[in-house]
This record gives sequence, structure tokens and C-alpha cells, in this order.
Amino acid sequence: MISETQFKAELDIIISNAIREDVGDGDHSSLACIPKEAQGKAKLLVKDEGIIAGVEFAKMIFNYVDSDMEVETFIQDGEKVKYGDVVFHVSGRSQSILKAERLVLNSMQRMSAIATKTRMFVDLIGDAKAKILDTRKTTPGIRAIEKWAVKIGGGENHRFALYDMIMLKDNHIDFAGGIPQAIEKTKQYLKDNNKELKIIVEARDMNEVEQIVNAGGVYRILLDNFDFETTRKAVEFIGDKCLTESSGNINEKTIRNYALCGVDYISSGALTHSVYNMDLSLKAL
Repeated sequence: MISETQFKAELDIIISNAIREDVGDGDHSSLACIPKEAQGKAKLLVKDEGIIAGVEFAKMIFNYVDSDMEVETFIQDGEKVKYGDVVFHVSGRSQSILKAERLVLNSMQRMSAIATKTRMFVDLIGDAKAKILDTRKTTPGIRAIEKWAVKIGGGENHRFALYDMIMLKDNHIDFAGGIPQAIEKTKQYLKDNNKELKIIVEARDMNEVEQIVNAGGVYRILLDNFDFETTRKAVEFIGDKCLTESSGNINEKTIRNYALCGVDYISSGALTHSVYNMDLSLKAL
């Protein structure tokens, strides 16, 4: 996984690019009718229910726009919220509050939706050992905050991008000439380039599971679109040779059954690509 320093850098890029996109050469609506030094206060109002996420990110946005703004927090990231709850108050220059408003709302609405869906999946798994993972099926340009939201919801992050973990999927395997060849070439590549990256290999059936185990040196086997019975067989066969992950056909109806098969992880792209934003608003006080 990427370091905290790298992650912070990604967040800074998101904020600076979003402000560039939204503000350009100035928020002329506010500049036109609100005095420069006018002071104001606003509240973050919840008009929905679920898990709130993005409070700490909102503080980063406010600080970027105007370091003199102050935030008084009443509800923390990861807590349940309902209609009518007030998450925080922000005070400072009125122009600054308005300049940051849309980015704060866009980010928190998206992050809260992801955190809410993740928490639902975590709760459905219950006491099974499996952990929920996200994927790279994220919105281009804002991956860092979407993966942050998954963690706030109780899930864990898969690899952040192509550079921090090796993941050999069906096309890699087919282009390389088969599983043994793909794994061997990968091991040699890591050795030649002095890289220490974990290797995950996708399996499409039990025959491929056996080939992966026989090749050795793999951190985790991804059981892609396996049914429940085959998943149980694969987990039993793999044993403690490496970790296991279920992927494909993961939804609220199937996730607990996959967890009960004994896999270590369950990954779902739906955590980030199929959510409806939480309804939030920033209202002047």
C-alpha cells in the first residue's frame, strides 16, 4: 500500500485541482455582493441517514481555501447520522465559506454514500472472519477520498493503484501463456528490478487454483465468480498456503454466504461505482 505521505499528497492534489476546476479566476457570485471581510457561519445539515464520512477532508478543504476558517465538529467520521443532524459548524469569511461549499458537499456526499454501503456489507458479514475490500473501480481523479471512505465505513483498501501490488488477472495470464509462465515471469521481474511487491493471482476455476498453489510464492488467490460450493472447495484446498479472496457476484444477497465459505477477503467494486450520494447541505446560520 502507499505511504501516508503519498496518500496525503493525493488528497492535496484532489483539493487543488477541484478548486481550480470550480473557482477558476474567482467566485464572482460572492465577490459581487458580499464584502471581503464580512464574517459568516454555516452548518453542515444531514437530510438523509447513514454513515457520515469526509469530516476530516472537509477541514482540509476549508484550511486550503482560507486557513482562518474554524470548524466546530459535533459528529465524527464513521458515526451514524439521521435526518436533521448537524455535523459541524464552520465560521470565517463569508466569501471563503461559499468558495469551499460545493467541494465540501460534493466530497462528503460521495464519501458518506461509500462509507454507508461499506458499513452495510460489513454488518452483513457479521462474525465471519472475512474483511471487505474495495477495488480500482473508482471515480477518476478522486480515488484517494473514495478509498478513505471505505476505511471509514469499516472496510479495508485493496491495492491503491497499479504500482503498489502485483495482480495477475485473466488477460495477464492469457497474454503470458498460462499461470505458471505468468507467475514465473513476475517473480523474475521483481527480482531483476529489486522490488518487493505482493503477488495476487486470479483463478477462474479449480484447475487454475491448483496451478497457482503449485507455482508458490503467491500472497493471495482471487476466486473470481466462483459459486459457493466451489469457493468452499478452493478454500479447503488452499489451506494456509496463501490468503483467499472472493470477487464477482458480490451483493447484499450473496456476501454473507461467501464469507461463510471461509475466505479471508471479499472485494466489491460496487462500494465505489454503484452508490447514491447522501443528501447533505451547508446552510448559513
